[in-house]
Amino acid sequence: MKLILIGIQGAGKSTQGNLLSKSLGIPYLSTGHILRTVSKEKTKLGRYIKETINAGVLAPDDIMVPMVEEYLSRPEYEKGYIMDGFPRTLEQVKRFKNGIDKVIYLRVSDKEALWRLAGRSDDSVREDNTIQALKKRIELFHEFTEPVLGYYKKKGILFEVDGEKPIGTIFQNVMNELKRSSLLPTRKNTIRKKKIIAVVGLPGAGKTQVANFFKEKNVPIVRFGLITDEGLKEKGLSLSEDNEQKFRENLRAELGMAAYAIKAEPKIKQSLENSDTVCIDGLRSWEEYEYLKKKYENLILLCVYAIPAIRYRRLRNRKIRNIEPKEARERDIAELLNLHMGPPIALADYLVKNEGRKEDLYVELELFLTSLS
Repeated sequence: MKLILIGIQGAGKSTQGNLLSKSLGIPYLSTGHILRTVSKEKTKLGRYIKETINAGVLAPDDIMVPMVEEYLSRPEYEKGYIMDGFPRTLEQVKRFKNGIDKVIYLRVSDKEALWRLAGRSDDSVREDNTIQALKKRIELFHEFTEPVLGYYKKKGILFEVDGEKPIGTIFQNVMNELKRSSLLPTRKNTIRKKKIIAVVGLPGAGKTQVANFFKEKNVPIVRFGLITDEGLKEKGLSLSEDNEQKFRENLRAELGMAAYAIKAEPKIKQSLENSDTVCIDGLRSWEEYEYLKKKYENLILLCVYAIPAIRYRRLRNRKIRNIEPKEARERDIAELLNLHMGPPIALADYLVKNEGRKEDLYVELELFLTSLS
């Protein structure tokens, strides 16, 4: 399968390119990356490409086409590719002879693209990302690349998608289009297994963020913490740290270390009646995992990870029940040892890192979901 991703800078081409590459098992190639690599070479061509990029103008067709075709002639692209940043002009379209199955246009407004680029972290800022250069490239896109869209539309291989939708929605829309276009094999007579995704991780790692991601996917969330909240309300007690700790200790003294899994099981069963997938937010002990694993074979442990410094900063800045780093470290040790949290984290089936932007976490979670399908 040969796919082209088109959109102005900031449209999300690299994000979708990596998601599609992981899902389809074909390599992703960014021509922008190729050009930036060449621009670092101490050659006449390298210096020329660097000046071209920094000026915010397009590389000439007679350079771009041979460069791209040379890359695509390599063995790793024999079975297909996902490419962005090319072709950008009608002349490149005419010269480029490599067959294309589908062109995906990620449509975003100029304002949205500039806002996204301005919000990128310092690590992702490129030398050519001045406002002047960004605006110049957007102007060039409208002048030279929009006619390319018209060309592929007439050929019937253009698919336009709203690039301002959530990452997962865009990805799913593209996958649905590939299926509709018969570019993906149709699975027949497959039985969808019920899945339980239990999110584990130390305090401050972002378990609630992960659960919210699944909530946006209309996946039912079973929150173990609600058992404590509802239990305290029934007794007319406040949701203080002391009251919560005493409730948890009493519940585990009564039912054992699998107490929360036992109490949550009716809600899990009910959720599975209406959904193929259920997310558990708050599984802690190994005993909780073992209890549920005996009843549900397709129980998946998803660990969300962040280094201590990041987690402690988050915990200190929380509006509710915030704690200082020293106390947070002591809590880590207590939960790992006393609540038996270590084994579910250490033996998790999957791991996602949550050390930066919410968008980056969501990309990792989309890749996780793709691996399950």
